[in-house]
Amino acid sequence: MHEQYLPASVVLQHPHSKVHQALWFASVAVVLTGLLASCGKTDDAQAKGTTASERSAPSVAVARVVRKPMARYLTISSELVPFQEIDVYAKESGFVSKLYVDYGSHVKKGQLLAVLEIPELQALLQEDQAAIKSMADQATDAQHELNRIEAQHKVAHLQYDRLSNVAKSKPGLVAQQEVDDAQGKDLAAEAQVEAAKSRLQVAQSQLSVSQSKMAHDQALYDYSKITAPFDGVVTQRYANFGTLMQGGTNSTQALPLVKLSEEDRFRLVIPVPESYVRYIRMGDPVNVHVSSLNRDFPGKVARFSVDVGQATRTMHTEVDVPNPQGLLIPGLYAEAKLTLDRKGDALVVPLQAVNQGSGHATVLVVNQANEIQDRQITLGIQTESNAEVLSGLNEGDRVVISDQSGLRPGELVSPKLTEAASFQSQS
Repeated sequence: MHEQYLPASVVLQHPHSKVHQALWFASVAVVLTGLLASCGKTDDAQAKGTTASERSAPSVAVARVVRKPMARYLTISSELVPFQEIDVYAKESGFVSKLYVDYGSHVKKGQLLAVLEIPELQALLQEDQAAIKSMADQATDAQHELNRIEAQHKVAHLQYDRLSNVAKSKPGLVAQQEVDDAQGKDLAAEAQVEAAKSRLQVAQSQLSVSQSKMAHDQALYDYSKITAPFDGVVTQRYANFGTLMQGGTNSTQALPLVKLSEEDRFRLVIPVPESYVRYIRMGDPVNVHVSSLNRDFPGKVARFSVDVGQATRTMHTEVDVPNPQGLLIPGLYAEAKLTLDRKGDALVVPLQAVNQGSGHATVLVVNQANEIQDRQITLGIQTESNAEVLSGLNEGDRVVISDQSGLRPGELVSPKLTEAASFQSQS
């Protein structure tokens, strides 16, 4: 406390009367009280080192502009469907004599599902076997006949060659009539050989026809064994033992044996809105969340229609979802989270700091002097809580994330650094 002195006007002579003495003490007390109050105020102002305007500045919540990875996603709900799902029909009509599967049966490709009894085809196969045996015997006989005639032709040909050579080397020794007779027999035997060969070819052709017919009938009979066309699970069973199955190619009213669904892979068919079509690329990873299972599954964009539907203005897009553990089942609803944009090092500002109501984006920045500045910025990727800033801000800038309605450019404020997420949860 600074040393103070009483002014001369208040210095009184020591009174001799009680009245004067009381007045003198009262005057001294008033002066001392004023001096003490003035001294206290001076000390407080010097201790704080701030002006009255700084002490009255409003507090505002601010957040730092930082760099971090940014991504924008599109979430679409749809229904999981099997990658393949078919009704398994019988190719030929017959009665179910054996049934090896039921609801929920897991089968492999080529596994036997059921066997049909087809008496007509069994009878045809027996006839085919008899015909083949008969044609084979005829072909064998024709071959033997050809061999015999070829042997006779060989003898006749040798006899003609001998007589012809003797007649040429020793004229007159052999009569020309004998030579001519030998030549005639040789030519006749040669003709018989050709005829025998023709008969053998006919027999062999008939044997081939019989064998082809039997192969055809056997192929039809093999359809009595109904097998799985791919790995999957039986989701429906329509037939029982003894059921007459109509051939699927012969009747539109044919009853299928079972419904088979592929279980190790699913399709998630999603309608992508027209405005997001340009972001869809083949092979893009997709996070598939199934809320009923409370689990996420990895998927990828496998195919899309490359056109936008006129009625819905969406593009048919399919995501393949592997199901190695068999947790997924047909009909479950899932959410596909598609990645639209991704930046590894983006300048990010909390979205609650951005004002986009005036046709362009602006933020309120608190400068080094704790004064409000209105900045116009250019935005890039936007998410639910953050926005990428392409221009207008620098890393480390402080932006206002609290109520901005009462703030004006140039106004002095008291900034309180706050995490945007925590401030948002408090509001």
